[in-house]
Amino acid sequence: MSIVARITDGLTSLVSRMGTDRDKAATTFYGAPMLSDDQIAFGYDGSWLPRKIVDIPAFDSVRAWRDWQAKPEQIEALEAEEKRLGLKAKVQEARRLARLWGGAAIMIGTGDLNPTLPLNMDRVSRGGVKYLTVLSCRFLAAGEIDRDPTSEWYGKPKYYTLANASGQQLTIHPSRLAIFLGAKQADPDLSTNARKGWGDSVLNSVITEIKNTDATAGNIASLVFEAKVDVIRIPGFMQGMMDPGYEARLLKRFTLANTAKGINGTIILDKEEEYETKAASFAGLPDVLDRFLQIVSGAADIPATRLLGQAPAGMNATGDSDLRNYYDRLSADQEIETTPALYRLDECLIRSALGSRPDEVHYRWSPLWQMSAKEKADVFKIKADAARAIAGSGGASPQLMPIEVLSDALVNAFIEDGSLPGLEAAIDEYGKLSEQEPDGDDETAALGAALTDPNARLAANDATPRTLYIRRDVKNAAEIIEHFKVQGVETTLAADDMHVTIAFSKTPIDWLKVGDDWGNVDGELTINAGGPRMMEQFGDATVMVFGAWNLSYRHERVKEAGASWDHQDYNPHITITYALPVGIDIANIEPWKGKIELGVEIFEEIKPNWHAEIAEV
Repeated sequence: MSIVARITDGLTSLVSRMGTDRDKAATTFYGAPMLSDDQIAFGYDGSWLPRKIVDIPAFDSVRAWRDWQAKPEQIEALEAEEKRLGLKAKVQEARRLARLWGGAAIMIGTGDLNPTLPLNMDRVSRGGVKYLTVLSCRFLAAGEIDRDPTSEWYGKPKYYTLANASGQQLTIHPSRLAIFLGAKQADPDLSTNARKGWGDSVLNSVITEIKNTDATAGNIASLVFEAKVDVIRIPGFMQGMMDPGYEARLLKRFTLANTAKGINGTIILDKEEEYETKAASFAGLPDVLDRFLQIVSGAADIPATRLLGQAPAGMNATGDSDLRNYYDRLSADQEIETTPALYRLDECLIRSALGSRPDEVHYRWSPLWQMSAKEKADVFKIKADAARAIAGSGGASPQLMPIEVLSDALVNAFIEDGSLPGLEAAIDEYGKLSEQEPDGDDETAALGAALTDPNARLAANDATPRTLYIRRDVKNAAEIIEHFKVQGVETTLAADDMHVTIAFSKTPIDWLKVGDDWGNVDGELTINAGGPRMMEQFGDATVMVFGAWNLSYRHERVKEAGASWDHQDYNPHITITYALPVGIDIANIEPWKGKIELGVEIFEEIKPNWHAEIAEV
């Protein structure tokens, strides 16, 4: 006996789509947002949004990597060990797989025959880390969850199992793995994820927004093909369709009409027929699509400027605040999640690189947000001014701490932020102020006075104002000249005349107020190889312009002391020649890309006929 149930319904349910997958009431309920492995793989492989949502944070979190704090030779050994093991790339891959599938791990291979036992880090010797292997949670199964509240592994798997090539199960103790989890779960016990002990794919919570955006973009794309539709009203059309030959005659008739329209723009119709063209409006559609993309950006917690690669919208908008917040979050993730995950791996890495575990060795994550050259110069000035204020100048400005203490603190600050390249090596060679011999009281007092007031060791009274020309001679001018001569520059300035101008003040000023460039250890300066360099024409002079924030900073300080400058901007440059051969295009001249070694600052008055002394060789 069968029972037949008859359901009666009306057009109301049809129009509202109740009971279908587009039920309007469905948005008031939450279901298990679990994606199958196939859906995750197809979405990642076939759509750009899921791929970028997974890949971008994984890449950005390791892009700047980290800075080891140790002796120079130890840092070299640690960085070489990281390169040998491919650690940076493997951390990125582990984070990518964790975000995609819900979890991943890096297996620390020390050559132990029994990976089921806990890893003894103290037994790792130099070269003891043999390999690092990235394992996805799709192949690395979590074992029983540890419920002992006194255990280090409480709430985590007691072990993991991995199927090897022969199909056997390899049991691995969690201490041998650097574990990375995907999206956190509200409660692992309530999760519908079949992979217990792992997180969820980050795509689970954003897939609806991604699908809505893809569907919106697809509908807009379809609308492009419907942008223009011709409508023709034919009297008796439906009645004519009852005639078997009517359709063929109709098609032949409008084929002829369209041919005529295509040739001369004229369409031929019967007097009783009506012709109308309907065009679709695209007004507002870009805004709708942008809003869907913004929703995806918010759901993925990635700024639109980074996710979409688009310029920020709005007047005076730079997108800097969004990127700063994003980088701040990644920096927090590095400290809160990545550092603990890598703890045992790093302890093994240090022993494998150095053969022991020095207590002072540690690392810091490099800043993801990089300051511009001007921002670095401003920070340097602020620190220098603060140091002068702390050091005091006597009288109403008492000294707040010993000069030696302040000097050591400044050295550490400048080494950590990279304000003075080469400072650490110079300190190793010459020592810190606090390390000077006791019989160097006079030198210490002089250095202390310089820190308090850079002009103190020059004179106590103002000097007679005079014009000022400050330059630094190029010490490696010979190899720079050879570089340009090979390219067809026949004559150049002589090697002993090649220089960088820092100030050229026709307005007389007190030189003592300018002081000297006290930030350099020995007075000389080396501009590292690389960086922005280009050839320019300054009047008759062919010059090589290069970036050097310390020269720009010094120039600005001289101007603050009252120096004039006849040009709108200051660009550090070296004049190569005043007689560029005819036929040589300056755009085809390759600038010198090696290091530039500069001598000490030379102060001179401006010579009225300085042009007449120019000679080329």
